[in-house]
Amino acid sequence: MRLTTASGVASFAAAILLYPLFQGGAWFWTSLGAVLAVMAAGLLSSRLSLPAWAAPLVAVVATWIYLTAVFAAGKAWVLVVPTKESVAELGRLLGVGWADIQRFAAPVPTTDGITLLTAGGVALIAISVDLLAARLHRAALAGLPLLALATVPATILPDPISWPAFILAALGFVSLLIADGRERVGHWGRAVLVRRTRAATSQSATPSPADTSGLRLSGKRIGFAAIALAVLVPALLPAMEPVSFFTFGVGGSGPGKGNSISIPNPIANLKGQLELPERRVVLTYKNNDDKPRYLRIYTLDTFDGQQFGMTEPKGAPQNRTDNGPLPAPPGLGPQPKIGNVVTNVQISDEIEKLQFLPLPYPPKQIQVDGDWRADVDTLMVFSTRDEAAGLEYEVATSEPQPTADLLESLGGTRPSTDPRYLKLPDNLPPEIAELAASLTASAKTDYDAAVKLQQFFTKDGGFTYNLRTQGHSNSALRDFLLRDRAGYCEQFAASMAVLARLVGIPSRVAIGYTGGTKVGDRWQVGTNDSHSWPELYFEGVGWLPFEPTPAGSLGQGSARVPEYTQPRPRATGEATTPTPGATTSSADEPIDPQTRRNPRELDREGLVATGGLPPDDSMPLIGKIGIGAGALLLVLLIPAGMRLITRNRRVRTLGWKVSAPADDLTAAMVSGATHRNPSVAPSVAAAWAELDDMLYDYGMARQPSETPRALARRLAQQYEFDAESAAAVTAIASAVERVLFARNPGEIGPMKKDLRKVRQALAATVSRGRRVRAVLLPPSTLRRLRAVGERLLDGFDLLENIRLRRTAAHKGS
Repeated sequence: MRLTTASGVASFAAAILLYPLFQGGAWFWTSLGAVLAVMAAGLLSSRLSLPAWAAPLVAVVATWIYLTAVFAAGKAWVLVVPTKESVAELGRLLGVGWADIQRFAAPVPTTDGITLLTAGGVALIAISVDLLAARLHRAALAGLPLLALATVPATILPDPISWPAFILAALGFVSLLIADGRERVGHWGRAVLVRRTRAATSQSATPSPADTSGLRLSGKRIGFAAIALAVLVPALLPAMEPVSFFTFGVGGSGPGKGNSISIPNPIANLKGQLELPERRVVLTYKNNDDKPRYLRIYTLDTFDGQQFGMTEPKGAPQNRTDNGPLPAPPGLGPQPKIGNVVTNVQISDEIEKLQFLPLPYPPKQIQVDGDWRADVDTLMVFSTRDEAAGLEYEVATSEPQPTADLLESLGGTRPSTDPRYLKLPDNLPPEIAELAASLTASAKTDYDAAVKLQQFFTKDGGFTYNLRTQGHSNSALRDFLLRDRAGYCEQFAASMAVLARLVGIPSRVAIGYTGGTKVGDRWQVGTNDSHSWPELYFEGVGWLPFEPTPAGSLGQGSARVPEYTQPRPRATGEATTPTPGATTSSADEPIDPQTRRNPRELDREGLVATGGLPPDDSMPLIGKIGIGAGALLLVLLIPAGMRLITRNRRVRTLGWKVSAPADDLTAAMVSGATHRNPSVAPSVAAAWAELDDMLYDYGMARQPSETPRALARRLAQQYEFDAESAAAVTAIASAVERVLFARNPGEIGPMKKDLRKVRQALAATVSRGRRVRAVLLPPSTLRRLRAVGERLLDGFDLLENIRLRRTAAHKGS
């Protein structure tokens, strides 16, 4: 029964790891009830002494009855007995739950269907653990189903498992192992323990049950030590984080230093998307009008004062790409002219863990292999099963082509978007709101205000493009807008989106790629084309991109300003509008394409979208392997270094002459004392300790009953020492015996040469592998390290021993 209880505790402790996947606590209590039902069935099976194969069947029946009572009581007989109607209801809920899981991203709402799936799954894990541990007595194998529970949040969520939840799960498994050990030892009678515990100190003439307290104590020592190491060691090791240049804007990590990127779920999965040190091609595309287009991957719609985040997308089955046209783009009316374009996109094989498709906006229909779905609000296309690496697909877009006059005419139409596109934190610095009001004070329409904001960044505000800027907290936004005015695309996009919300224009931030460069008959998009830009909403047209980031050789090389935001051409026709995708430093001066690859561009600003590293600061793979191998080698050489230090310290004392009273020397030469107190007879103690370690390293450890003289004689005979080697080992043994037994040992000469001669003789008798091991991994040093570890583990005995002594004292009183 103890094992059944321990199995249930371990199962539920592991189930706690699932908490980040759910909203609310309904799944928790329902899963707890399911585990209790399995435990009750297990206890009943143990009481009735049912065979091992029957116990899981009883547990399945108990789980069925429990789930019926919780989810289908109204259609069951007497609320608990399953009927045909209750079975149908459970089946329906399972189908709904499975559809909800496919639809929602974590944390999912705890609907009845999802709760039923979770409780049933936890119950199946508990049944498996009970079968392995309590029925088949394979408690160690029971860790496999428990591990399955841990892998669910580890594979779904980008964040690591919470360490308190991990400790609870680990303690549950350790308690199961300890219970199994006590169960096994209990069948053999009273335990014979080496340590001084209650079993060794108490005397009883009457038979008593097996005392497994010592086993429990050892289990706690090992389990606590393993859990502590598992939690503390990763916390102490330096984290490998992607490099970032600032912590404000899209993907910023908030307060703190600017060397990490924190991207809201699920974008965090892109941290290692493109594991290449140099610039590489991400994708290529071609379309029927042969014009470059921004390719959007993500849409970030929430702002917390430090960074923009993304609301989890929801893709219903009816919004699969293979079901026909995608949902209509929000806000698009009949007024603007529509351009229909078909684009063929080929994703590079080198991209990893990309589950969103780069698409021109707004996509109308997509031909792509796999289960890809569109989010209704943003038209992001994603998959929970497939990845985009190596994928080729075609996307048809119906692109609005608004004019400035049309956008001006929409000034009186108020937006009907979700309130989240206007939401801002309460602690936003008031200076930023004052800046937004002053910039748009003369604007008569939302469009006019948006153009003035864009011009503030690209022309009037004196902003410069700089990849090396840093920032933190709310002060980063304030410093960027009011003081430094230097940054790159993420800061420009996030800042314009915030200012737009302050003046009442719904806004969001897009992450993706610019149009790239024409190579042959296809447009080529590289990691240097990664980009972010703001999108503003206008009722009747929908979401339109703006470009506050400087373009050309002094900015993001392939950025472009939308035509509808540029000044109208003069009547004389002298002023020309740049072709979409063309790179110009101003509206009137074209830039040679070769100047697009500016030094800043080569720094690969697109860390958020590609997950790559700057080429100048990165390290080749062979270098990383070399550093790792070097670090491993240094760790492995620690025992060798300790042995070398100990040997050198002893060698320095081997040249001393010894003349000391016999009593002091005898105390020094008592077995084991030479290691702890070599100061009394330095030369003899050092020689004897070095000889002892030397024998242990070569696998020739001396026997406890051997005297120094007997040891010297055995070594000389067994390994056929020559005359000089035999005389050397005899001299060392004689010195030791004189120190131990002579009233006055007299003068003892230096033993450095004798010890060297003995070492050479011993080394000649062993294999080369043994000699190498004696140098690199000396067993004598490992023995000392093992002893240190045992003393550290003895610290776990302290509380137990104190409790025992207090109990004994209490009984004695």
